[in-house]
Amino acid sequence: MWANSYLYRDVLVDAGVLPMQVAPFRDRVKTVVLTHCHFDHVAHLAGIAHMCRAKVAIHRADAPGLSDDLRSLSMNFGGRSPGIVPDIVLEDGDTVGDLAIFHTPGHTPGSISLFSECDRLLISGDTVFTDGAFGRYDFIGGSREDLSCSLDRLAGLDVEGLYPGHGEPVDTGGSRHIAAARHLMRSGYG
Repeated sequence: MWANSYLYRDVLVDAGVLPMQVAPFRDRVKTVVLTHCHFDHVAHLAGIAHMCRAKVAIHRADAPGLSDDLRSLSMNFGGRSPGIVPDIVLEDGDTVGDLAIFHTPGHTPGSISLFSECDRLLISGDTVFTDGAFGRYDFIGGSREDLSCSLDRLAGLDVEGLYPGHGEPVDTGGSRHIAAARHLMRSGYG
């Protein structure tokens, strides 16, 4: 039920893991970037950000979800939203370290994916998964049409490593997984 988190240089992506899992890297983490505001990705944000003395970044459209139990789906998990105001409000085309921010709405209005062109890796949150599937769009603010457009956009990237919000990441063939999800979406699934 909990989401994956990834450490890319000094950027921690998502905060669904326990702070003790991040503790060995506390001095390295400068920014916590959230792929979206759902509770399974932000559950331990307050503790991790405090422990690391890190700035918190999220897309503008999902920033209200950090203090709204309905948008964060926190009550579905028996929790509460972290109640945090982000330090950095992201927009499409921004960069955090070496990672380019791609606004990929559909799962939530402010879902983002982070792309390293030099490493050809994509951290996709819940936009696309490595099994050729995509995130749900039936939650508050979700949109099938937006998610379809987001998959089309990601299909234009040259991705080797694909690191999703749930499931196992892959180090090679990431573009094939994105193409499979795009095909599934276009087939009318969901």
